[in-house]
Amino acid sequence: MKTDTPRPIRLRDYRPSSHLIDRVDLDVSLHPTETIVRSVLKVRPNPAARSSTKLRLDGENLELLDVAIDGEALSDKRYALTQDSLELRQLPDQPFKLAITTKINPDANKALSGLYRSNGVYCTQCEAEGFRRITYFLDRPDVLSVYRCRVEGDRKQVPVLLSNGNPVERGTCGDGSRHYAVWKDPHPKPSYLFALVGGNLAPVASTFRTASGRHVDLTIYCEPGKEERCAWAMDSLKRSMAWDEQRYGREYDLDVFNIVAVSDFNMGAMENKGLNIFNDRLILASPETATDSMFEAIEAVVAHEYFHNWTGNRITCRDWFQLCLKEGLTVYRDQEFTSDERSRPVQRINDVRHLRAYQFAEDAGPLAHPVRPESYIEINNFYTSTVYEKGAELVRMIETVLGSDGFAKGMDLYFSRHDGEAATVEDFITCFEDATDVSLKQFRLWYSQAGTPELHCALSFDKIKQTAQLTVTQAQPPTPGQEKKKPLHIPLRVGLIARDGSELPLELAGSGPVSDGVLHVTKATQTFKLTNVTQRPVLSALRGFSAPVKNTSPQSDKDLTFLIAHDTDPFARWQSGNDYAMRALIAMARANTMTDEHRSRIDAFADALRAPISDTTISAAYRAELLRLPSELDIAREIRRNVDPDAVHAARRAFHKRLAQQLGQELVALYNDNRVTEAFAPTAEQTGKRSLRNTALALLVARNRKDDRETLAAHYETARNMTDQLQALSLYAVSGNRDRTQVLDDFFATWRHDHLVVDTWFSVQAIAPANATLGRVKKLTKHPMYSATTPNKIRAVVGVFANQNPVQFNRPDGAGYRFVADQVCAINAFNPQVAARLLSAFSSWRSLEPGRRKHAKAALQTVAGDPTLSRDVFEIATKILDTSAN
Repeated sequence: MKTDTPRPIRLRDYRPSSHLIDRVDLDVSLHPTETIVRSVLKVRPNPAARSSTKLRLDGENLELLDVAIDGEALSDKRYALTQDSLELRQLPDQPFKLAITTKINPDANKALSGLYRSNGVYCTQCEAEGFRRITYFLDRPDVLSVYRCRVEGDRKQVPVLLSNGNPVERGTCGDGSRHYAVWKDPHPKPSYLFALVGGNLAPVASTFRTASGRHVDLTIYCEPGKEERCAWAMDSLKRSMAWDEQRYGREYDLDVFNIVAVSDFNMGAMENKGLNIFNDRLILASPETATDSMFEAIEAVVAHEYFHNWTGNRITCRDWFQLCLKEGLTVYRDQEFTSDERSRPVQRINDVRHLRAYQFAEDAGPLAHPVRPESYIEINNFYTSTVYEKGAELVRMIETVLGSDGFAKGMDLYFSRHDGEAATVEDFITCFEDATDVSLKQFRLWYSQAGTPELHCALSFDKIKQTAQLTVTQAQPPTPGQEKKKPLHIPLRVGLIARDGSELPLELAGSGPVSDGVLHVTKATQTFKLTNVTQRPVLSALRGFSAPVKNTSPQSDKDLTFLIAHDTDPFARWQSGNDYAMRALIAMARANTMTDEHRSRIDAFADALRAPISDTTISAAYRAELLRLPSELDIAREIRRNVDPDAVHAARRAFHKRLAQQLGQELVALYNDNRVTEAFAPTAEQTGKRSLRNTALALLVARNRKDDRETLAAHYETARNMTDQLQALSLYAVSGNRDRTQVLDDFFATWRHDHLVVDTWFSVQAIAPANATLGRVKKLTKHPMYSATTPNKIRAVVGVFANQNPVQFNRPDGAGYRFVADQVCAINAFNPQVAARLLSAFSSWRSLEPGRRKHAKAALQTVAGDPTLSRDVFEIATKILDTSAN
């Protein structure tokens, strides 16, 4: 593709489509290299747009065979073909029938966008702009059509034929060697939600009865022989359907709901109406092959894609700038589902940890953009943590501002007012305003301003007047294209804790008790006067992480350890421990040594943790979170300037070891007392116990004592599930233990016939901080089980190395950067989406120390100078290098 600067797409340039397509009839005849697609479109001029006698249809990698209007074949003068479009001319000014026949080559489609064939299975991926690789069409989300699809294929090669909606007809063709199925979706949808699957797939069937008594047939299709590994996904689907009825009153609206698990997929999953397509890693699970974290991921993603049926499908987004409207809202919904199914405090901690690791880092670098971007070059690059996770936080803030009842009223109005429409962020916000009569005018700024706000809280106490003053200052750091910003409406949940550990009342002078502990910060600096404060309190700020901000309030080590012991808000309690550890880790990394002061701080941290980690009235899962240190990436993000990844790694390793030495007795008890003796089940209780036990094991191994090494060996040998086995394997992989190679070889020999488990084996090697890792990673890319064109394999090896191994990716000799840059250029040639996401690993290069910074820049310039760059990679490369992509 040419690397001439592509023209950006801008929100301000949005215009309604000149025409609408009310009905789509597709006839798809599957063939590995010559699939024929016949489309018949019922087209009419759009009354909301300027009348036009021309119509430009999107199309890529298509061979046009014929085109006709109302049965009349068009002459060359009435249409024009380009590399990416079919333009029709001299159109009637009334509804007409447009028939188009195209030919495509599924086998050659290594980009996995549109219709492709992998491992003998035909599969589609149309979000965001893949339908144009199937036939010429108005491939935009605000064109909603009713679809009828006839799909035909070889009976032996593709015995299963699926599409959106309900099945209406099946039969054989000609001599009986081929067969067909007809599917009809009665609900208008945009082209990105179209789906088709054909292949030799095994069904796992069940049923669900809706709240109103309707019967729905549920089926998960997978690779034959793996049917038993679909049970958890099916159970998760049923619980999701029931939860959406109970929480939001949303019933499913078709007679069938199908899921297909495929091994080659660019994304995690796709919410196509009635036919969800999943990366098989997020469907297939058994105790022997999947960890607790994978069971949890399957539960969450199955729920996420199902919840899209209403927040994304029944109500879709008007244009791709409104992507957060479906994704941020649906992430919020799946997070709430998991919170109800498992532990709300632990889910909140995990969500925030993920947000900080990815979205805060995104906000702090050259790829920063608002939750609703103003422009893009390639829409695939905006499936980001900002759109998804920060978008979810904005929805959660609306609930915090309005309260649960007001939020529920707003959601009900949104569903009723916009069902069957393509909506905007403004439509969404207006529903809450209309339902509650509360203005969210200032709150809307969250959708248009990029960056992570910084919040500084200062508390003063007047013993005589028994009052306190809380002064809150918000700062909005500059981001690319947004130097100056306006103050935001920030819901700040706080608490006051007395020295005896009791909770003090929170009352505002002149207005009484503070509802739910939420103060509404709307100015750059704002002071809240609190009354009836009978003793000097300790401030507990940002409880429940009530807003996606960085709390820069200074608190002493003494106050933090006090909060670890006494804070009644689970999130804030965990946050105090995280803040304490982060402060010590940064000091150690900057000093690049361990001093007596550092040892003393770690020992004080251990003392603060002893009571809560041993308290069996606290859930095991939550205690495991208290014991987890900030990651190396977290530490580097907080240091911000001249980061030395080796120093960060050394600091964290030393902290880990010292903490383990101080808590040795408690850790041994946690390891021994949290053994699960019952048959494996991915329940919240069992998962929590395994998490706490394995976290204790990781700390014990850090002591590097003989008895701990023996415990590790026994843990691996006696593991009865993949969670325990993989924890031991990972600890071996990152250590210099002399048994490392033997254990890795043993694991591969056991699981070499399971491609999902082999991906895990790849990853634990790619994440090891040892100097030999880069050489091993290069060898893994030549391994017989590695496929250079399979996204899961690329992510398991190159992606893990680039994104989760800061020591070796950021090698001081630059070899890690050069390796990843070469991989990006190679993958760009066939799968630009995956290549662009790999390149994002370089986004924080400017924060590195000068030597590494120089090497990273050189690698980026190599990528940017590739004359064959796709739009996807071009946009990321130019933004990371801070040259103008807009």
